[in-house]
Amino acid sequence: MRFLLAALVLLLGSVILFRPTTSLGTLALLIGTGSILGGALEVADAASRGRRDLRLGRTAGALGLLWMAAGVFVLVFPGLTVRLVAVLVGAGLILSGALSIARAVRPRPGGDARSVSQTGPGAVAGTGVAEHLADAAFGGASLVFGALALWWPDITLLIVSIVFGARLILGAIRLAWQTLRGPGEVRTASRGTFRRRATAVVAVLAVVASLGAAALSYALAAKSPVVDDFYASPRNLPEGPGKLIRSEPFTRGVPENATGWRILYTTTTGGGTATTASALVVVPRSGPGSWPVIDWNHGTTGYAQNCAPSLADQPFESGALFVLPEVIGRGWALVATDYPGLGAPGSHPYLVGKDSAQAGLDAVRAARLLPEARLGGKTTVWGHSQGGGAALWTGAIAPKYAPDVPLSGVAALAPAANLPALVNHLPQVTGGSIFGSFAFAAYASAYPDVSWRDYIRPGAEATVRAMSQRCLAEPGSLVSVLDVLGLSRDPQVFAKDPLSGPFGQRLRENVPPATMTAPVLLAQGAADGLIVPTAQKAYAEGLCSAGVAVDYRSYKGLDHVPLVDDASPLIPQLLDWSAKRFDGVPAATECTTTDG
Repeated sequence: MRFLLAALVLLLGSVILFRPTTSLGTLALLIGTGSILGGALEVADAASRGRRDLRLGRTAGALGLLWMAAGVFVLVFPGLTVRLVAVLVGAGLILSGALSIARAVRPRPGGDARSVSQTGPGAVAGTGVAEHLADAAFGGASLVFGALALWWPDITLLIVSIVFGARLILGAIRLAWQTLRGPGEVRTASRGTFRRRATAVVAVLAVVASLGAAALSYALAAKSPVVDDFYASPRNLPEGPGKLIRSEPFTRGVPENATGWRILYTTTTGGGTATTASALVVVPRSGPGSWPVIDWNHGTTGYAQNCAPSLADQPFESGALFVLPEVIGRGWALVATDYPGLGAPGSHPYLVGKDSAQAGLDAVRAARLLPEARLGGKTTVWGHSQGGGAALWTGAIAPKYAPDVPLSGVAALAPAANLPALVNHLPQVTGGSIFGSFAFAAYASAYPDVSWRDYIRPGAEATVRAMSQRCLAEPGSLVSVLDVLGLSRDPQVFAKDPLSGPFGQRLRENVPPATMTAPVLLAQGAADGLIVPTAQKAYAEGLCSAGVAVDYRSYKGLDHVPLVDDASPLIPQLLDWSAKRFDGVPAATECTTTDG
């Protein structure tokens, strides 16, 4: 029976270990069954250990019963698996590790002499020492992996697959070895040497794996951007939006022929609440001043506060602006908002149009109050992806919200405009769950009628929440990639149709309205895998039907980010189009479509 139990556990552990991604439903079955069988292993092992140390034997037996109870709980409540499995597995590994270390440091009756006196001639001394060292090594490794399971709860699927599965396999091998060896078998010198060497190798591998995982986790966390005191909002805000709170020189990513600053300023939410946001301002180092302004609305960098482009190692490229040297070379200035909630405290209005657009317009207002910048009165809005939708919203609200910032033009590059189509398409996009986590976290924060409980599957909620807190440009995004792998067999994280109910209604409300009065350039890559070209064209046609003159340009073979790369055929056209808008050259008054 002991050997049959070992065989079953070995089989289950192998399934878990070698299938690191599985559906959330299957995960519940694997974890529950694995916990029950793993607990049975502990109970069986406790019986043999109890003969040598009654207290440790009882402790091991109690731990085994806890593992079995946890397994039953998971099988009875599979919907709670992913939310609680990190705690169950992490706590279980920590308790098992503590027990192993206790066995290692606790003297065993008879000491090492037991290896010789009870096994007869030819027995190998030192076996007890090997067992002590192995218990210490496995215990330490189990403690580390247990802590990691609690540290990265959203990748519990991967931790369970690698750590929990390996633990089941090792436990099964140990029980099978003890069963085949028998209690009275004489240990010859060759067999004892082989056993000690095998134990040492496995123990060293466990320690190396745990230390490597811990070091990698530390490196991922340590390299995340850190929000400094510059972004702290003062207790008393200046009255009105677009007021400059503070500024300081900024050089990271700024061309040699330019001067830069980061600024903190006031803005308002779509509901009219005063808040703060940060931005970068870059102008040519020399020249007459009165620089025309490119109001840049960056693409997706994340949802969490430390995802501001101004905090990133590559502050402009992280938001998909690859042509800052060309902007400066044209004699233009750049004002690039971080949006509220990125850098400055608060909730980031990811894909919430009015809030984002107001932040961009207020950034221009605040930058004008920076005397050294010497900005002029002409402004053209650019935006890519998330920022493309914000740019369209800027064009829609600028005449009423900021009449002091007249727009020469609006350039929306692969904009997130048709939001219902975008969200509906995310399950088919590689990594779409990451963007979905940003969007839902933002809408759940911005709108009281959009709740996690109503829309996100209980088993996926921990994963989605954790993904929403990592930035695309930080090393920790590798963990989000593991999340995506874990969800690859079950990509639908929504409990119901996201286009239904309050969430769907809010998405439709944030589609940029057809109230733009400035000329609009809408550029789209024909091979875009994130923003569906057919949905984009339908949105552009809707603007045209409403009387907005749209210059729609499609570029064959270009995907989402390559569309705005400095080698893209769009870039020289965008620069020339913007130059004409600054020069007052009239744009076409009718819609045009160009296939590039």
